[in-house]
Amino acid sequence: MKLVKPSARLFLFFWLFVSSLFIVNANAQSVETGNPSPLKFPTPTGIPNQLFFLQRDPNTNTIICELNVDKDGVPYKNEPIKVYWLRYGNKGEREELNYIQRKFAYGIQTKAIGDDEYELRFVSHKKLPMYLMKSADDKKYHVYVTVNNKKIQLDRIFLRIEGGSFWLPNVKYVELKGTNTANKAKITERIKV
Repeated sequence: MKLVKPSARLFLFFWLFVSSLFIVNANAQSVETGNPSPLKFPTPTGIPNQLFFLQRDPNTNTIICELNVDKDGVPYKNEPIKVYWLRYGNKGEREELNYIQRKFAYGIQTKAIGDDEYELRFVSHKKLPMYLMKSADDKKYHVYVTVNNKKIQLDRIFLRIEGGSFWLPNVKYVELKGTNTANKAKITERIKV
């Protein structure tokens, strides 16, 4: 007999992930190479408007955050980002978020803050702002986040879980990967939990 529905498990994992992000300024540090996940995670490809993706143990299913634009390439002001699954466990099929995931976990709230600029926050925790804006360099939209006083053009968020239980998973760290906007170098910031 199952005591917890799969959607509730996803919500709990994401809630733990997002809540761990909010100790960013106090505990963020440059990446260490220890304790990698035993899983081999695929890198999503062929998604022309992909902004960033989110992966976590215990499986390779991936959340995609994609720019939502009209036929002229202009983001829809009321919903500039589409969020959905790539179910690598099911042949990489795309799957929309269900109601619980969209409203309480992986959904993203957006607020226009200027011309071609939006503030983004995960619905499950609103303390870590991300920003969707056009880059002056390539004139394309990207998502930016500030971690450890470094502005990062975000590519990937990863949550490492090692053991524990459903209700109390042992979250080892969160990694944010992207490009340091100050020097254009690839960067990974790890947040120990």
